[in-house]
Amino acid sequence: MPPPAMPSPDIIFDTLFAYQRSRALKAAVDLDFFTAIDEGAHTAAAVAKRSGAAERGARILCDYLTVLGLLQKADGAYHLTPVSAAFLSKRSPAYLGTTTTFLLLPELTKNFDDLTGAVKRGGVAPAGNTVADENPIWVEFARAMAPMMMPAAHAIAELVAGPSTGAVRVLDIAAGHGMFGITVAQRNPRAEIVAVDWAPVLAVAEENARANGVGDRFRALPGDAFKVDFGSDYDLALVTNFLHHFDHATCTTFLRKINAALKPGGRVAILEFVPNPDRVSPPIAAGFSVTMLAGTPSGDAYTFAELRQQLEDAGFSNVSTQMLPTQQTILLAQK
Repeated sequence: MPPPAMPSPDIIFDTLFAYQRSRALKAAVDLDFFTAIDEGAHTAAAVAKRSGAAERGARILCDYLTVLGLLQKADGAYHLTPVSAAFLSKRSPAYLGTTTTFLLLPELTKNFDDLTGAVKRGGVAPAGNTVADENPIWVEFARAMAPMMMPAAHAIAELVAGPSTGAVRVLDIAAGHGMFGITVAQRNPRAEIVAVDWAPVLAVAEENARANGVGDRFRALPGDAFKVDFGSDYDLALVTNFLHHFDHATCTTFLRKINAALKPGGRVAILEFVPNPDRVSPPIAAGFSVTMLAGTPSGDAYTFAELRQQLEDAGFSNVSTQMLPTQQTILLAQK
């Protein structure tokens, strides 16, 4: 009987070389290769001329992008795949190339330089890249990440701001680029948005509000979300991509503060990566927990049961969820 076949070590080497994949994608976005190909530069020489790169460099990078499945190659000519055409060419309204600016910032990638230490400690010491700190990276986030968040912004607006919605006051917490509140205001012409974040970040949100025609209904409330006085009588609070930075008790305390700012019957809409109870699926939501381990003192990707407990302990009820194709989940709850 022949010995059993040895398993392949491919997954090990693919993982060890994963940094090359992300850097190759960033280089192609920086040089605008995908737009060049979309506009007819189908050879290495044409891509090089269009981007100002060396022909050898363009050939090698385009071949590697083909290996990754981001380009197709036939008879020496390169073409976009459906994915790269949709998300990596500037000709597409769904362009996501700006996300590489933020997601590959050295301030973020260096979090993984000592993941061994973070695992030993169960997190990192409080430092300048948490949302509780006024750090320039959050301005980068506001400028770079809005396109990635637009599907979720529209999904939230669909749930909370239907065409017949009356006048509402909306508290947009850790507003960043501001597009969650802005999208609600676009859908409901009687919505007034109060956006909370650090002042330099809110400057970006205010630019976006004016550009999207809702600047007259958008007010900035700068400061630390844990310390600033929200005021009261809000109909809706938006808490997007925020709770995962903090431990369970801190999230619950913060949600109590939000509860106090809402009218009776007011709602909170939360956007998070929510893993299944097994914590290993779906893959993007489950994998987000390691990002929090590497970059925060005590943050996590919380399960639905954990988030529901936080909400109920903070005085909310009627918790419901909607999972998005991005593997993020919207949670709605009522005061």
